Amino acid sequence: MVQERIITLERNRMRRRLAMATTALAVTMTTFPAPALADSVSGLPTTKFPLGVPGIPKSAAKSIAPGVTYSVLRHGGAKDGYTVSVVVKGKDFMSEATAQTQAEAIQAAGLEPVIVKFTRPAVADFPAADYWMVRVGSWPLDKKSEAAKTVKQLKEAGVSAKVDWQGDDGFATTGPWSVRVITVDPRKFRGSFQASLGKSTAKREKVTEMAASAKAIAAVNGGFFDIHTLPAFRGDPTGISVVGGKLLSEAVTGRVGLVLQGRTARVTELSSMVVARPSGGAPVQVTGVNRVAKPDELVMYTEELGRATPKNDGAEAVLDASGQVVQVRSAGGKVAPGTRVLHGVGAAADWLWENATEGSTIKVTTTVTDLRARKTIPLTPRTNIIGGAIGLVRGGRISITASRDGMANVNMIVRRHPRTLAGVTRNGKLIIAVVDGRAPGKTVGASFFEAAAIMKWLGARDAINLDGGGSTAMVIGKKVVNHPSDGAERAVGDALLVLGPDTTR
Repeated sequence: MVQERIITLERNRMRRRLAMATTALAVTMTTFPAPALADSVSGLPTTKFPLGVPGIPKSAAKSIAPGVTYSVLRHGGAKDGYTVSVVVKGKDFMSEATAQTQAEAIQAAGLEPVIVKFTRPAVADFPAADYWMVRVGSWPLDKKSEAAKTVKQLKEAGVSAKVDWQGDDGFATTGPWSVRVITVDPRKFRGSFQASLGKSTAKREKVTEMAASAKAIAAVNGGFFDIHTLPAFRGDPTGISVVGGKLLSEAVTGRVGLVLQGRTARVTELSSMVVARPSGGAPVQVTGVNRVAKPDELVMYTEELGRATPKNDGAEAVLDASGQVVQVRSAGGKVAPGTRVLHGVGAAADWLWENATEGSTIKVTTTVTDLRARKTIPLTPRTNIIGGAIGLVRGGRISITASRDGMANVNMIVRRHPRTLAGVTRNGKLIIAVVDGRAPGKTVGASFFEAAAIMKWLGARDAINLDGGGSTAMVIGKKVVNHPSDGAERAVGDALLVLGPDTTR
């Protein structure tokens, strides 16, 4: 995993400092045990936790519905304190030359820098790379204010830095970890799984709100959502979303997702295709669903958008349920119940003006493909898909697809964050886990490798990383049972719901 060594500017004291720093910053060397035996009551493994000091975690479990178990486990102890990490262009890692320059500036300010070299480990689709950090000092948890004074002193010397809790940095830690797990056994469970984007695909909602609306037994936040689009559309998932058999967000071809059909679940790579075929004209691909169009794109808005379409220089064709064009208009209008709107900008707008006339028909077909099985997925009312995820485990092996899934960077691969995880065992159980983090002295989060190790330890044959950080939330009934790192529950793009038999749709 992550490898590191220490370089100081005072070469004559190198060996002693190297030994001290290596002890403090030794890398977590995660091992991946064979599938563990499970406790018959909680469903949790009875083997040692795969992270930190070897040992079986403390745990408690209860049944919240037939076939549905909720477990809480804790492991490890708090030994990490604070350091000060130099920040250059918003990042706490840099090239060796930059690290040396920053270290010299720190030394000129009368402080003692330490340069840390580490290797961001290779993942399944992205090679390893070396980086450097520059740090100053070390303080226990109750001396954070002293670290803050050093940050101020560095600022006065022209060096940007931050107080950095060492439990977050991805190097060796004793924890503690706080993990909550929902296990659903399809042999006993009589409800179903469902995806939800809330009342609107464009707007974010809290998991508690989506769970309450569906009367869910339990729920967690879903995949990542687009925070870089127009503010009014920032609930849009960054990958595929299918709710009740309806495609509400298109796939990024090849990215992993969680396919839910009734009370079965599987992890696979996906693609989607939407094609508009006007009567008497050539078909054209619809490249987006319920998101802001890029130049020359044709996108489709459904009534689940929950707001007016973007107002721009484009064109729109309003279709009824049969595909008949009921209105051709300039862009920016409502999506009435029972209609869809084809929205084009640039060349796509020209296509609409040429091919969409009131009373004509534009047939829209939607296909979702399971790329692993090479089969089309039937879009029935029982079909739900959550995307916007990162692959962690495939076929029982660690396979982190950070590059393909858009998260190949030091922050996501190496550093620890709160995580929301989902996986499926060989016998079809759905495992949903949340790992709390960013809570100094209380709980560290997990890196991608640590998240994969946890899911494999829990028995997942295939597993994915959903949205995390401040989005991580697990709801049982009407209550958030974990501790969101923002201090309160965050509104998110979508959610994974576990429904009881009386609420199954």
